[in-house]
Amino acid sequence: MKEVKFIRLHDEAKAPAKATGGSAGFDLCALLNEPLTLHGGKTALIKTGIAIALPDKELAAFIFARSGLASKHGIAPVNCVGVIDSDYRGEIMVPLINHFDEPYTIQSGERIAQLVIMPVPAVSLIETDSLDETDRGEGGFGSTGKG
Repeated sequence: MKEVKFIRLHDEAKAPAKATGGSAGFDLCALLNEPLTLHGGKTALIKTGIAIALPDKELAAFIFARSGLASKHGIAPVNCVGVIDSDYRGEIMVPLINHFDEPYTIQSGERIAQLVIMPVPAVSLIETDSLDETDRGEGGFGSTGKG
């Protein structure tokens, strides 16, 4: 098992934690001076007070929505999935958007997103004059006939 170190940049920051033994992600919690109301269609950049150190360049951390917060209140990361590169050591911040019309108030310490650490294999892109053929070919959106 690989270890990922983290630090609390503020005394009030909550440590990332998994909700259950089978959880894929570590919950990230908001670090706010006061509750923040996010109105419909609006965005806010939320601090977590946490920084991580991924141990090698073949790992990256990804910030995903918490499904309950997204489905019940419309609150999700603006960029759908945030990417934390292996060499980033700054504070993890989560840009959130309210997709619903109703305002939602985020409390300090509230779980706002989840952090999933995944392998990212080292690859290089090589420019070429042609690509190999496949059954799908150049068929784009909807080309497989499955919706």
